[in-house]
Amino acid sequence: MPRVKRGTKRRARRKKILERASGYYLTKSKLYRQAKESVERGLKFAYSGRKQKKRQFRSIWIVRIGAAAKLNGISYSQFINGLKKAGIELDRKILADLAVNDAAGFAALCKQAQTATA
Repeated sequence: MPRVKRGTKRRARRKKILERASGYYLTKSKLYRQAKESVERGLKFAYSGRKQKKRQFRSIWIVRIGAAAKLNGISYSQFINGLKKAGIELDRKILADLAVNDAAGFAALCKQAQTATA
């Protein structure tokens, strides 16, 4: 097999890593080995962060729905249970948006949920 000197390929790969590490502190943005470790670590956190983002948004929606439901005299769990029994299939994202932007519409949903559970 012929000998390969990988000049341009190596330079391109290292340049890509160093570009991704631009803005990192001290040697983490300048030296290849430290930059590679930092970039890989950052990519690991970015991957897990994309999963956590979904959990955090769901948790925010649940808090907003629960607070708005309390204002209408019903607990979060009773509200969700009532909606299921009433056959209303709205996801938590939409319910949270209604709770924040359309208080009257959310109050009507609370009434329906209360009558469905009673």
